[in-house]
Amino acid sequence: MVLPGRVIVFDIGKTLAKLSLWDPDGRLLEQWTRRNLEIDVAGHRCLDVEGIEAWAIEVMSGFARKGAVFAIVPVGHGAAAAVVRQGRLACAVTDYEASITPELRSQYDALRDPFTATGSPALPDGLNLGVQLYRLGVEQPGVLQGEARILPWPQYWAWRMCGVTAAEISSLGCHTDLWRPAQHQPSDLAHGQGWAQRLAPLRHAREALGTLTPEWFARTGLSPQVRVLCGLHDSNAALLAARGFPELAGQEATTLSTGTWFVAMRTPGRGERLDPTTLSETRDCLVNVDVDGQPIPSARFMGGRELELLGGLYGQDDNNGLSSVLTAGSFVLPGWVPGVGPYPHSKGRWIAKPGTSAGQSAAIALYAALMVDRMLDLIGAKERLLIEGRFAQCSLFVQALAQMRPGTQVYVNGGADGGVSYGALRLIDPELPSPGELQRVAPLRADLSGYKAQWLSLAEAEYSAPA
Repeated sequence: MVLPGRVIVFDIGKTLAKLSLWDPDGRLLEQWTRRNLEIDVAGHRCLDVEGIEAWAIEVMSGFARKGAVFAIVPVGHGAAAAVVRQGRLACAVTDYEASITPELRSQYDALRDPFTATGSPALPDGLNLGVQLYRLGVEQPGVLQGEARILPWPQYWAWRMCGVTAAEISSLGCHTDLWRPAQHQPSDLAHGQGWAQRLAPLRHAREALGTLTPEWFARTGLSPQVRVLCGLHDSNAALLAARGFPELAGQEATTLSTGTWFVAMRTPGRGERLDPTTLSETRDCLVNVDVDGQPIPSARFMGGRELELLGGLYGQDDNNGLSSVLTAGSFVLPGWVPGVGPYPHSKGRWIAKPGTSAGQSAAIALYAALMVDRMLDLIGAKERLLIEGRFAQCSLFVQALAQMRPGTQVYVNGGADGGVSYGALRLIDPELPSPGELQRVAPLRADLSGYKAQWLSLAEAEYSAPA
């Protein structure tokens, strides 16, 4: 036994909400998934807080019937926050894809700290959490007054379950515009707008904030002694999980989490200092902050969304169309979600689109690998790479990436479980044995150097071309 008891991980991502139950030996007992809905509140796109909660209550009630639970760990994406006041949610929680008017965005941009101070690039819509708060202050100025407290998304769910308000550094330090990593304090923007004073007290991700409220005890049937941890940012949970593997622990290594977003987070080597000026703000590079406050150079693109738009990314069958793609010079060029990724201003298109589904799937897998390869170059990734998440099982994607980066040891997790949930469990026990073993990815046998050079030339030329 390595954990004090059974643990629930409550992972509230952008696309999916997941609830998983883990035994004291760190083995997955059960997992449930719900696709998140979008709701309209007063003409704004918002998160379905009530729907997520009702679903969570139902699933946790089922977990309660299977035995005692020791703790719940909330995990969430980094571009949402809730405002609570007088024991309730003060207003709807904005979906980060809700549009921001150009006028409001212009006002906001004039107030932001420089990228070199926050490591937070200017992003479209509400991906910078600060612009969501700014719009709220303009449209509903009374909401952020009085006893109002601003809670990052994971900490909202912690508060909802235990009644204790908190904020946490990995959630504040991910492209929010609210945090200065080098100074370990809120940004000038956050102070100037009065948000710093409204942030709930800062607590470490692994701290137990309290136990279940009587309401959640009654609704779930879980014990009132269940501890609720502060929780953390989802990509940081994946990073924490990666550090549990001996192949990566304590060394220069990059973790690529793959879901709605593909996020590459690089842990610098011993003695290496991060220089924010080496990162490209205009190409969706950023500085994340890990649970202990260490700045983490990162890069992203909305990989899961782009691959859905292109038709999907599959597994073994992708290799069937590879030779035809290479022979015909079939390419997918970036980008398919505007405003983000290494090519935020490019308009995605096909060149010599294959006529078969196998060929299209192979070209899409190569596109994913090429985009990740570019991201890794932008953050200076070097020696080790762990690919985790739902796209890590696509053989052509991971093997192509290994072939493109011959100097990098590329791994996937051979165990059935891991990733975000394993990182969440490591908050409770940092010495938790890793689930399964890492598998070294064998590079694709086909030589992709010419294909990569041609794609890079096309992508860079279109990115640099006048609009």
